[in-house]
Amino acid sequence: MTTLRNLHEAVGDLGRSGARSLVGSSIAWSVSWWQVPHAGALVLVLALSPSTWRASVRAALARHVWFGTAPLLPWFALLAALVSVVIIRIVVVTAVSYGLTQYALEMVVRVLVLELIPLTAALFVALRATVPAGAQLSAMHASGALHAQEEAGADPLRHELLPRVVAGMFAVLLLAAVSCLIAMTLAYFAVYGAALGGFAGYTRTLGQVFNPGVSMILALKTLFFALAVALIPVAAFLRGPQSAVAPGARSSPELDSLVRLFAAILLIEIFSLIGNYA
Repeated sequence: MTTLRNLHEAVGDLGRSGARSLVGSSIAWSVSWWQVPHAGALVLVLALSPSTWRASVRAALARHVWFGTAPLLPWFALLAALVSVVIIRIVVVTAVSYGLTQYALEMVVRVLVLELIPLTAALFVALRATVPAGAQLSAMHASGALHAQEEAGADPLRHELLPRVVAGMFAVLLLAAVSCLIAMTLAYFAVYGAALGGFAGYTRTLGQVFNPGVSMILALKTLFFALAVALIPVAAFLRGPQSAVAPGARSSPELDSLVRLFAAILLIEIFSLIGNYA
């Protein structure tokens, strides 16, 4: 397997060779975006390699998944419940006032489950988990800690990069799934109350909303959100330690990752809206 030092040299040489010119800056910008799918391909190869899943790697993965998800889940579930209650109340009252009661539940599901919750889950995990994890990874590389691990016989890509990416993806998917379930449960009680008689109408409305096309778009959007949130913050790590401590840098690695992440999430959301409503 390519060593950590050779990997950074192979990725960064093209961008660093012309960094002082406009063309060089454009090349460096392109290379920095190319590092995102490159990081994804690298993680995929590591995940599919049987030699990766040794006890030490499994322990690191379990630790990152736990600390990247467990502290976030209760707070995000509470936030999702509060926001859902407010939005459901607004939508239901507005629909009743205009005589559109039959469309209230469908509007609630489309607004919350299809649009707001996956987007909010991605941003929440990015701000609380993956962007700090990417900055920590870059700082460890800049300080030489990763190189010391490699010299000691450990593989930083397997022990540090892979667990952070997998933990970020898992956190987005879990938070989105739990929050969607909470929102749909609250929507039922807001429209039908505690009676079970509305369950047939509720499932029929959900079936009308979640047709195969919409379900596929929702699944793909959530998956791409998870990939973007997990990969973009750690992609800066592949540029080498210069990206974390560059003397002339105009922005920090955290801010740079956030800008790139917001741009990617915005594009994903636009394409999903086009797919759902165009």
